[in-house]
Amino acid sequence: MAHEAKNYDHLKGGALKGLSDSQLDQHFTLYKGYITKLNEIEEKLASIDNTKPNYSFNEYSELKRRECVAFNGSFLHEMYFENLGADATVSAGLQKALDAAGGQAKVLADLKACAMGGPGWALLTRNRRDGKLHTYFVAEHHIGLPMDQDLLIVLDSWEHAFMVDYGIKRPDYLAAFMDNIKWSEVSKRFGA
Repeated sequence: MAHEAKNYDHLKGGALKGLSDSQLDQHFTLYKGYITKLNEIEEKLASIDNTKPNYSFNEYSELKRRECVAFNGSFLHEMYFENLGADATVSAGLQKALDAAGGQAKVLADLKACAMGGPGWALLTRNRRDGKLHTYFVAEHHIGLPMDQDLLIVLDSWEHAFMVDYGIKRPDYLAAFMDNIKWSEVSKRFGA
């Protein structure tokens, strides 16, 4: 079954502070590209010869190496768009976890610091091992994604997420992102 890109046009038209429709349209186009590549990879994998995989080179091996890039690129973008929408509804359970981590301001400051580490993804997670909130920086979609985590906030800090509106001013974009967090979505993820 082919994957279909989700529609996030409800985020346009001034729904987000500091992110223009032009910026969002370009970001949506990039996201749709990941969906296209994921479908292409999965279609090829369905019929390819997998009897001679090889580290140096084999078409099957290369498709398997890139499959995670396309899947995670799609999935992380969906989580990113879905945690945008600027509301302040924090569930009691999430609030308790934020308080235990030093408070919402401290957690968000750490998330921003992660995002300043370079192009990639900054993640706020609940670690299933210790039950605590953690922030992680992931430089690529398929390398370094922490295991056994519930993803709560996904922050795209690749330049394509902000260059139209902010040029190279990553800190200004991060301030806008923080103002646009949809805490009801983060609370839903925390409660799931």
